[in-house]
Amino acid sequence: MNARDQRPIGELLRQWRERRRISQLDLAISAEISTRHLSFVETGRSKPSREMVLRLGEHLEVPLRERNQLLLAAGYAPVYRQGELADPELAAVRQAVKQILTGHDPYPAVVVDRAWTMLDANSSIAVLVDGVAPELLAPPANALRATLHPDGMAPHIVNLGEWRAHLLGRLRRQVAVTADPELAELLDELRGYPCDQPVPEVEIPGPGDIVIPLRIRRGDTELAFFSTVATFGTPVDVTVAELVIESFFPADEVTAEHLRAR
Repeated sequence: MNARDQRPIGELLRQWRERRRISQLDLAISAEISTRHLSFVETGRSKPSREMVLRLGEHLEVPLRERNQLLLAAGYAPVYRQGELADPELAAVRQAVKQILTGHDPYPAVVVDRAWTMLDANSSIAVLVDGVAPELLAPPANALRATLHPDGMAPHIVNLGEWRAHLLGRLRRQVAVTADPELAELLDELRGYPCDQPVPEVEIPGPGDIVIPLRIRRGDTELAFFSTVATFGTPVDVTVAELVIESFFPADEVTAEHLRAR
């Protein structure tokens, strides 16, 4: 962000507080500062210290990437490192990710960043992306785009309306948490993709379902999956904080047997 485009720290803090629907009084109490001081910071009458910016960012649950922006707006250097997963400093993280991916075979697993860019996957991901147009899988491939695009997984997803609602709901909540304009643009793009099935506003399980499954057709076989999402605990690095490992499990014995046979 260009320094000339940077909004004042007080304005940014007020926007984050309003986005979280927290009153000045409640934030002041939780951050153990006076309401008067907080008001002065938000209106620009008082410049917050570096520690104050970090404390307010913590209590407002501002993502690490945006906390760096808050520090820059207040005239301080960022404190949270932001690099690439390939950086030498993240060797232990890469090793942990690789161990999770390979250990999850023969079931599919994928690693994405905050923008849903696919960073890595195990070999079993092929059962999900088989038939996806090559250009949708070319780096930097976007997992949501590859799933919902009409040239992606969408034609093979039996419950496309249901799964689409699930993914759009996740992305919508992510936009609300991060206020990331790039994610908002992605959400608008995905909403524009065609879908020949009803898209429920509320996720309602079918008979016998305990989770919303991904049902995908491969030949004459219908495969069903549910997924778990893993993140790193106590991250102080932007890249690590934004990593998500999604692991898919068979939701029935037919799917389990199909994956073992592969």
